[in-house]
Amino acid sequence: MLVLGGGFAGVESAIQLRKYGYQVSLVSNRDYLFVYPISIWIPTQKKSFDDVKIPLKTLSQKHGFNLILDEVKHIDHQNNKVILEQQEIEYDYLFIAMGMHKVHSRGLEHTHSICGNPEESLVIQRKLQELVEKGKGKIAIGFGGNPNDPTATGVRGGPAFELLFNISHFLKQKGLRSAFELNFFAPMKEPGKKMGDKPYKKLDIFFKRYKVTPYVGKKIKEFTEQSIVFEDDSKLISDLTIFISGGDGHQVIKNSGLPVNAAGFVSINELCRVEGHKNIYAIGDIAAIEGPTWASKQGHIAEVMANVSAYNVHQELSDKGKRKSYWEKLHIICVMDSGDGAAFISRTNYKETIIPLPILGHWLKKAWGFYYKQSKLKNIPRIPGM
Repeated sequence: MLVLGGGFAGVESAIQLRKYGYQVSLVSNRDYLFVYPISIWIPTQKKSFDDVKIPLKTLSQKHGFNLILDEVKHIDHQNNKVILEQQEIEYDYLFIAMGMHKVHSRGLEHTHSICGNPEESLVIQRKLQELVEKGKGKIAIGFGGNPNDPTATGVRGGPAFELLFNISHFLKQKGLRSAFELNFFAPMKEPGKKMGDKPYKKLDIFFKRYKVTPYVGKKIKEFTEQSIVFEDDSKLISDLTIFISGGDGHQVIKNSGLPVNAAGFVSINELCRVEGHKNIYAIGDIAAIEGPTWASKQGHIAEVMANVSAYNVHQELSDKGKRKSYWEKLHIICVMDSGDGAAFISRTNYKETIIPLPILGHWLKKAWGFYYKQSKLKNIPRIPGM
């Protein structure tokens, strides 16, 4: 079994396949698993960079999979092999979990992302500290989408809200909140609506509490070193712009000849199997998720897909008929942290929930971060469904 990608989906699929007793090799272009949901605390110095990563070597030793640190250059699905920068590997079953690339916007190099290259979190930390030392500033945080993505699952807005509220709380603790202007921006008219009507309506309460001014419903024309320029040529001045770009298909996939949707995400069926390919599965951000209009790509959905695909392959190889569908497990769940509390948000086909958790919510999310790392390292038991 060959797994491409050392993120949530890739690591979880390797772990599950090992539990079924298969030999597994995992290929990653970095030597650690980055726990993105808690990386929001790196800029405000509540977590160090090392606190937010798990060495893949340690995970490979704990779970028994083979780790290959290399860059994927091409997937030769006709000959069942993957060409890496330093070698070629043949496979019987392939699990593609390399994440997604980002939609490129004009001037994107003037922005920073909390959901991109992990090292960007340290850049944001440094630039925020420079503004703190200066004693004043204007900070703009936003997210965008991909107009070619029919399901809009490449939109990842939650971390933008969390970082906004955490920075507001951080500045308040420094006694500098009144000296800073915090703005939120997004091209869509109702950013955050995927969470559900109830959570979306409560966003205004969070904006007012943390003194954030929203700028929504205007397409972004370009970014400059000190501004966001909208389609009507109006400008939002910013000393520090943090932008989570919409998701785009991975370049390796676009050049692979595998079936993709309009945005370049791999087309899969409900079993997570790539359309037209019996032995290739795509999981996590790299896949074109089908489902309700509110479906979203989150870390726990990546792990759901990893579990589903590993189970289905095992059932096939065991000559058993039962299969699992990731469609049945689609839901949104998050603890939207604000530094001094959080809100628990959940959405399914039947129900949407938001529960404010002042103070306690922040510690619950920190506890989840501890649980995730320690359970992955097999230092504590894994709770079923978590």
